Amino acid sequence: MSAGTVHEGYAPARRRGIVADSLTMTRRHMAHLVRVPEEAALYFALPIMFVLVFGYVFGSGMSVAGGGNYREFLVPGVFAMTMLYGMGASGSAIAVDVRRGVVDRFRSMPISRPALLMGRCTADLLRALVELTVVLVCGLLVGWDWHRGIGRAALALLLVLLLRLAITWIGIYLGLVVRNEDAVGGIVFPLAFPLTAVSNVFTSPELMPGWLRVVSEWNPLSATVTALRDLFGNPGDSGGGWASDNALLLAVAWPVVLTAVFAPLAVRRYQALSR
Repeated sequence: MSAGTVHEGYAPARRRGIVADSLTMTRRHMAHLVRVPEEAALYFALPIMFVLVFGYVFGSGMSVAGGGNYREFLVPGVFAMTMLYGMGASGSAIAVDVRRGVVDRFRSMPISRPALLMGRCTADLLRALVELTVVLVCGLLVGWDWHRGIGRAALALLLVLLLRLAITWIGIYLGLVVRNEDAVGGIVFPLAFPLTAVSNVFTSPELMPGWLRVVSEWNPLSATVTALRDLFGNPGDSGGGWASDNALLLAVAWPVVLTAVFAPLAVRRYQALSR
């Protein structure tokens, strides 16, 4: 057998090994949700709380630029916001693995090096699907609906998952840098809350002061939320700015850019820990 033949057979085998090991790590992360249901309940209850509190308690005093039902305006924002706060779960899980020496133990085993991070990403996307289902059901119960067909609704959910992928890599990087789950939680909230507040999740940018409106329109979260409202056919921003008029483009561009920045940073940090 020639060296070329050996090399040609090695690459597919190596790829199969990476996929198999990543799936094993995915099952490991998902099993954690079963073993610690109170943690899952906390994260799944958060979007329900936001829909109910803002939809019914504060919603009576909120207005939508251009008119429309506030709960239909709110639910797409909760979709995106739920993905953002998933950063804490991603970062804390990785930080726990590093602090407890799990990364070192995996390094000593005959498994693929990228499997831990790839498994974490896959598990987070599966978890995001469950979170999306919770928000979807809760939204339907409070009167939200999509009005532009199942195809556009499916595209909207894909945009939400794309945002979650970028948020996951940011969370993984934070977990690898900080390496303490409590500290990660303390960092995520000060990052996520202002990003949510200065966005169009709860109110229209048109109702904000001029400079704050510009910041809100160019907020990565706002791009996804505006695109979701358009795809779902829900009331939303009346437009007028380039960012609002090209929200679908930005809803793809922002997550791609964030992933392109933080995924290599996370991989490089992980490799440094492994060394």
